[in-house]
Amino acid sequence: MFVVIRSVFWLTVAFLVIRPGADLPDTGAMAAQAMAAGSQVVAAQIESIDCNSLTCLGGKAVVAASLQQTAAATPAVAPASSGIVPPIPRPRPARAG
Repeated sequence: MFVVIRSVFWLTVAFLVIRPGADLPDTGAMAAQAMAAGSQVVAAQIESIDCNSLTCLGGKAVVAASLQQTAAATPAVAPASSGIVPPIPRPRPARAG
């Protein structure tokens, strides 16, 4: 009997958390926004470093270029479907019932 009560409890909790018609946030947009904010913070920290040597200036340039490429590489929208139709299973033979 305890198993049934526990199952009912967890199913009720799951229904309250993930109720029908709930508007879930777009995770792709949130990830892109987080990456953009993180890139800005890193770029600001790198720009605040004072460099006296050529090695330091080169390192700053490489990191700045990689941050710009990462920001440009993130897609703004989800990719479209490829149009491939999944295979349809074969019908059951008559002897299988």
